Amino acid sequence: MINNLLKNFCLITFALIAPITLPAGGIQKSLNHNKYLYNTNEITLSTNTSLYSFPEIHANELLVLDLGTTLSVLRNWKVSESEIWVRVELASNKFLDDPNKISKGWIKM
Repeated sequence: MINNLLKNFCLITFALIAPITLPAGGIQKSLNHNKYLYNTNEITLSTNTSLYSFPEIHANELLVLDLGTTLSVLRNWKVSESEIWVRVELASNKFLDDPNKISKGWIKM
């Protein structure tokens, strides 16, 4: 009886405490865990550039970006040695801007 009670107590204690230390659990081991903010590359356009829906010249042109627009680089896509595309995000205020406004797309480098 005491043996079963001790086993159940240990099992319940483990079940309540162990998930806190697991990666998907609760405790964050580092507050600097979000690397996206520190590795953001930004570019400023030197000419008017088209923003496409996917990395292909025949894709839908979403809009034309003006000279001096600042963009955050999300990823690169290398089609060939002479054709490199970049997935970008336009700077925006997510709380005040229209939620239907286009904020991401592809540009050809």
